[in-house]
Amino acid sequence: MEQKKVKQFRKAFKAAFPHTIPIFAGFWFLGMTYGIYMNVSGFSFWYPMLMSMTIFAGSMEFITVNLLLGVFNPLQALMMTLMINARHLFYGISMLDKFRELGWKKFYLIFGMCDESFSINYTAEVPKDVDHGWFMFSVTLLNQIYWVFGATFGGIFGSLIHFNTEGLDFVMTAMFVVIFMEQWMKDKNHTSELLGLGLSLICLFVFGADSFIIPAMISILIVLSLIRRKSVDSESDGMAGRITENVCLPFEENSVKCRKDGEIQ
Repeated sequence: MEQKKVKQFRKAFKAAFPHTIPIFAGFWFLGMTYGIYMNVSGFSFWYPMLMSMTIFAGSMEFITVNLLLGVFNPLQALMMTLMINARHLFYGISMLDKFRELGWKKFYLIFGMCDESFSINYTAEVPKDVDHGWFMFSVTLLNQIYWVFGATFGGIFGSLIHFNTEGLDFVMTAMFVVIFMEQWMKDKNHTSELLGLGLSLICLFVFGADSFIIPAMISILIVLSLIRRKSVDSESDGMAGRITENVCLPFEENSVKCRKDGEIQ
């Protein structure tokens, strides 16, 4: 049994690795930037290494540097974390079906779910002979390894490396544009994509560039939930209609008579 699981993990790991190569390029540079930032802020390499292992939330890790240097304010840290990482609530809702019946693996998948891991695990077409749970686990593990090694490397050699890091964060933006375009070409129905863009633009206009993200995500969640509920209700009504059209009732011990369209046949 153990050998079978090891074989499944190896196969899934090999299948997942090519999907994470673009993430490696982005995470390695951004992780190094974060490690260097921690170094020049006066922290030992242990800080970026341990924080990348336990927090594993890139944007929040950068902000944590200022929180550690400032006055201790746990409420501010909590509210800021909720605001910055609120999008993960929507990621989790989207992955509910995929995480079902994965056992202990789902706990690590929940912990390690970042933007990039979500994008791959949600959109990737897993080969039929590869275990889906181990594939998602491998994607998440690889992405965290890239980030941890990049942050640690930057923390260790930050004092020795001097280069202009301006514009490096655009690597992630460009990657998400590519992922969005791939998903657009993959889907035949673009309702969710258009709703997301439209509601985001409306919230950007109403709330401004600094405050539109959370209202946009809430609006998208409400609208898509209503659409999903309407779709589920329509499917349920259609199934109920088909069931009532063909109901079999036992009238005798060895015979079954069927009632169809309200008539006994």
